[in-house]
Amino acid sequence: MDPVPSEGGHVTQQETPGADEFTDVDDTLARFRDAGYLADDRLATTVFLQTRLGKPVLLEGPAGVGKTQLAESLAEVTGRRLLRLQCYEGQDETKALYEWDYGKQMLYTQILREKINQVVEDAADLNEAVERIARQDSVFFSERFLAPRPLLEAISSEEPVVLLIDEVDRADEALEAVLLELLSEFQISIPEVGTVTARHTPYVVLTSNNTRDLSAALKRRCLHLFLDYPDTRRELDIINSKDTGLAEALAIRLVEIVRGLRELELRKSPSISETIDWARTLAVLGVKDLTADVLSQTLNVVVKYERDLEKAMRAIPSLVDPNAEVPESLGRGHGHGHGHGHGHEHSHDEAEPDGKAVRAAKDNPGRHAAAYGGTKGRSTSGSEGEKAARSVPAGQGSRSFAAGARKRPV
Repeated sequence: MDPVPSEGGHVTQQETPGADEFTDVDDTLARFRDAGYLADDRLATTVFLQTRLGKPVLLEGPAGVGKTQLAESLAEVTGRRLLRLQCYEGQDETKALYEWDYGKQMLYTQILREKINQVVEDAADLNEAVERIARQDSVFFSERFLAPRPLLEAISSEEPVVLLIDEVDRADEALEAVLLELLSEFQISIPEVGTVTARHTPYVVLTSNNTRDLSAALKRRCLHLFLDYPDTRRELDIINSKDTGLAEALAIRLVEIVRGLRELELRKSPSISETIDWARTLAVLGVKDLTADVLSQTLNVVVKYERDLEKAMRAIPSLVDPNAEVPESLGRGHGHGHGHGHGHEHSHDEAEPDGKAVRAAKDNPGRHAAAYGGTKGRSTSGSEGEKAARSVPAGQGSRSFAAGARKRPV
């Protein structure tokens, strides 16, 4: 593509209208289903409107609910090329928009050194030589030396594309501001060249895991949809559509158990893709029954943090059978394993001590054993212990406080 500057230095391209990608919402649902992506009515409606209104789509929600996969499936069902910008903290606009190929510029400078010498050889002085070279700036700052990054590549593409801006909430606000021109006008301004406007409006999908709030300006430019975990029926359909090899009855129980794990306030709840991996894992192991032992041995497939793993291990038996007791292999003998040398083990199913009762017990007189604090030989239990604890040698008060030594302040 060689965009041509128009009046005012802008680079414009001919807009060629494309055929409608989807005929209606039902067509959208069917084509995504054929591609292995089971969308619901709300999601299919949003995608259909995107193709008709030409607006970007912003998908927000927890990780692992199919936001990124939607963009990949959209590219598949429409036959468009997928371009992906993966956002991260500290990312600058040169990695997202474009940058100049300085190495190529230097190489051309070396090759054309003789020609440059010819340009300036008859210059009257240094100022004139500099002016002559400056007039050639447009040669070295042109499309030839421009290295497009995903955003510019999506705009300058000669064929329709799907642009995925993944995890935009991880990018800095400065990059978020750079996106505004692209999302509203589907164009990018390059100071040395001009403004490049898209010939084919790209389908833009932005995803966010809600690690920070996005600006109102960005949201205003997009169709917005919050994607949450699917209901039981649709999640089961998703698992069955992936040919995991797990029996239908076991898949139903597995979905119920995963939904129970998501209610435990884990640092990272099991995603749909991880549920699919768990189903495949159980199928490979030839599991015929979902027991607490089997699920606990494979729990690391869906739970990825140690703290979450301990919490989930305690919950698995009750998720499998509400009347079950925690097996000894799950509840005992972890021994911390951190090398602290505690040398003790305890059971997770023991009742937690009542903190209020513990604090109250510390106020009971005579709670310490004999020989504690110099009381060796005394009994410190019951009423005798109370007397021992309250015993004060004779004359202690008179030695400590002389009569009249302390006076109440007026």
